[in-house]
Amino acid sequence: MGWEKAIESRKIKPGKKKMVSVKKHLILIGRNADTTLFATEALCRHMRWPLAWGAKVEDGCIRCPLHQTTHSIEDGSLKEWSPFPLFPPYGKLVGKLSRQKDLKIFEVKEDENSIFILI
Repeated sequence: MGWEKAIESRKIKPGKKKMVSVKKHLILIGRNADTTLFATEALCRHMRWPLAWGAKVEDGCIRCPLHQTTHSIEDGSLKEWSPFPLFPPYGKLVGKLSRQKDLKIFEVKEDENSIFILI
């Protein structure tokens, strides 16, 4: 495919993120506090939780609010595997049964008041 318009630039403020659908892909688009953009798949790789619903973005990483697994927003690599730390015995069991996966990252650019994603 190619570059696809995802959302108007004004809708993504610094420090914020939104989930959008682009060509049948659910994508999380965010803007760091320094205004740089990032785009990842919108659902966590472990339990398919929408990352727009409470994920924290800090130090170049995004952390799932449900089970705290952390991925780099630069390349999607898994930084910390920590499924469901609210009840550690369950997390350890699920962690052993689940395959650890990297988060898909999309190229993103801003042009003429719009944000585009490379599909």
